Amino acid sequence: MTKTIFITGASTGLGRATALLFASKGWKVIATMRSPEKETELAATPGITLLPLDVTHPGQIRETAAKALALGSIDVLFNNAGYGIAGAFEGATDDQLVNQLNTNLLGVMRVTQAFLPAMRERGQGTIVTTTSIGGLVTFPFNSVYHATKWGLEGWSESLAYELEPFGLKVKTVAPGGIATDFGGRSLVLTPHPAYTAGIAKTMAAFSNPERRSSGSTAEQIAEVVYQAATDDTDRVTVVAGEDAKVTYGRRLTAGVEAFRAGIRQMFLG
Repeated sequence: MTKTIFITGASTGLGRATALLFASKGWKVIATMRSPEKETELAATPGITLLPLDVTHPGQIRETAAKALALGSIDVLFNNAGYGIAGAFEGATDDQLVNQLNTNLLGVMRVTQAFLPAMRERGQGTIVTTTSIGGLVTFPFNSVYHATKWGLEGWSESLAYELEPFGLKVKTVAPGGIATDFGGRSLVLTPHPAYTAGIAKTMAAFSNPERRSSGSTAEQIAEVVYQAATDDTDRVTVVAGEDAKVTYGRRLTAGVEAFRAGIRQMFLG
């Protein structure tokens, strides 16, 4: 029987690559984005259905979930919509804080709640959420983004316990750097004059060509999403990309404080 995946944030990057990959493997794909009327490639791909969804609008979440479920059972929910805030926490406005939490954290929770009753009653399904290596380690001047991604990791790990008796799996995919436009279209900067030097050093380290060359393509991470979506084990977090594996491995082997000292030297030294 053909399986179906529901994807948020499918207009670009990892979401788009995942939609195309699953469609190529014979899955039915419901790809959602804020402006599906502007999409051409996915709309022309066999097996892909486009629906509108802004994950910061609870009413639209309920409406779109109902439309999707009317098309048939959802086997995999892929929570992928998100963006980043970078810069000084002190420089972030309240609107910026609220928008970040609404999109990256509450949006994921609300979309999941919209599909859980049907998945639970059916007794099968997998919830996959894009987190980040930034949900397992921290870097300077990314505190609000880290708050959402660490939140998603903790939420997912706890949720896995309570959904297991109903036959449901919970997974996170935690990528490192991905060669997409995340750093441009999907990044909000929060400057503050008191932190200018530190921000400049951190951004220079992040944009170092050598560091960026160790990242993954969206297509490579999409393959990891597919592995997570079809994984029958109890593993929750899947670290994706060689750079992410190396970074997380250092934290585990060196210990938290030694790892933090290395990050401090790398980004602020």
